[in-house]
Amino acid sequence: MARRTLGVCLLALSWIGARPALAHHSFGAEFDATKPVTLTGVVSKIDWTNPHSHFSLDVKDSRGRTVTWVLTGYPITALNRTGWKKESLKVGDVVTVSGWKARDGTSSASGREVTLAGGRKLYFGPPAGTGDGGATAAVKVP
Repeated sequence: MARRTLGVCLLALSWIGARPALAHHSFGAEFDATKPVTLTGVVSKIDWTNPHSHFSLDVKDSRGRTVTWVLTGYPITALNRTGWKKESLKVGDVVTVSGWKARDGTSSASGREVTLAGGRKLYFGPPAGTGDGGATAAVKVP
């Protein structure tokens, strides 16, 4: 009986210890609301996943090199509620995305609004934190 109790206690402690790893991060921990970005490029990969959907966008920089950006957005259920269908975005589509750059300086961003090839606009993610952080003017990536 003592072994069983000890085993249950160890299992419970390991689960409690793992909880922080499962915690959801805040927008501000990963993205910078003072660094808006607008990207136009070709969709190269799509991941309809939870807790965030992602897609990769191949964007030409000022030197003509292709830089792959990873855009993070809503989970699948929220995308469906805002009008997205799986066929709304396909690999090879040319789209424009506005959002906010990652704090770590990588080519990743929190996506806010996606303008599809036909001109239709859909929200891919929430505003920065509780708003746009005062960063209403989007900048073009060189």
